[in-house]
Amino acid sequence: MLYASSQDWKNANQKRIMLFGMSGLGKSYLSNILRDSGSWFHYSIDYRIGTRYMGEHIVDNFKVEAMNNPFLEELLRSDSIYIASNITFDNLAPLASYLGKPGNKDKGGITFEEYLRRQRLHKKAEIAAMLDTRHFIDRSKQLYGYDNFVCDTSGSIVEIVDEENEHDPVMQEVTQDLLPIWLKGSDAHKEILIERFSKNPKPMYYNEAFLLQAWQDYLEEQNIGENAVDPNHFMLWGYRKLIESRSSRYEKLANRWGITIEAEKLADIKTAAQFNDLIEQALDIKKTL
Repeated sequence: MLYASSQDWKNANQKRIMLFGMSGLGKSYLSNILRDSGSWFHYSIDYRIGTRYMGEHIVDNFKVEAMNNPFLEELLRSDSIYIASNITFDNLAPLASYLGKPGNKDKGGITFEEYLRRQRLHKKAEIAAMLDTRHFIDRSKQLYGYDNFVCDTSGSIVEIVDEENEHDPVMQEVTQDLLPIWLKGSDAHKEILIERFSKNPKPMYYNEAFLLQAWQDYLEEQNIGENAVDPNHFMLWGYRKLIESRSSRYEKLANRWGITIEAEKLADIKTAAQFNDLIEQALDIKKTL
């Protein structure tokens, strides 16, 4: 690892980390605390995906919907208006809206074939955004003078890397510059995330093999055809499967490449110094294993 002990971490003039885990467990919360301290650069993978790599697709999707409205269609054709994505670190809805949900069009769904196409675009974008990390480390130092760097990853990082492969190209690249930190949720956290998701099912990114199997299982379990799928019901069903699948893969990733911090310990974290203490404790635990 980049920092083999708590002493290495304390002595480091440049502290660089990568936060990973399920969305909703504190990655962005911690990243904001570090950024607001004034000495950390915050690099958001989802923001990079939604601006650099998927921005054109997102806006084109907005335009398709706008062209269905005669009033907006005329204005767009005459270049009288323009449509843009207002994606931010705290509002990634434009990216989620592009991924969409498979199922009945009358309920807001898209065809499964189109869903797969968008999923594949997201995979390429996420890998590219991860591999851009070193560029942003250099950029944050050269332009703004930041020594410390936090990479706020997407919850789907385990869908684009192979946690079993010590030679995984993405992990080999990023761990040269970053210490991976898994924010580990408890069983109680999982139930909270599922409950939150059930109130507002959002588009998700899946590993394609997992998605194909999940889609087939869902159709068989519900005994329905693709056009009869309720998009929100499928997303919730799939989320339950996904959260179970990801937990073990996050753990393997942390065991091979980084350290683990329990998400329940984050409730009292208000400052960068407090989080530094947690990192030191986790490094000491890792060293004894």
